[in-house]
Amino acid sequence: MTSLMKTTFGEYIRLLRNENELTLTQLAAKLNLDSANLSKIENGKRDFDEKRLPKLAKIFKLNLTELRNEYVTDQIGKHIYETNCTKQLLQVAEEKAEYRRTLNKSLQTQ
Repeated sequence: MTSLMKTTFGEYIRLLRNENELTLTQLAAKLNLDSANLSKIENGKRDFDEKRLPKLAKIFKLNLTELRNEYVTDQIGKHIYETNCTKQLLQVAEEKAEYRRTLNKSLQTQ
């Protein structure tokens, strides 16, 4: 179902939960969370623990890679928002990411 949504990851979890007709308490139990923490996650007051992604993917029968992409894009977006990054800074960050990819490739070929 994922398509790199423009919602927060918590809102995405709520959407999945509602589409699957699960209560907050039911989903929290499946994730080994208490419902108060899941509520905070859905409302953007707490981050979802990345270690729980495989369990979330299994519960909703989602592709783990796509779900992880949703999670990562949300984390990046949150960091950009919190640090008030300019487009220029984002461009430099992308250039640094590309440089790291190049370094990684050269290390793998040695």
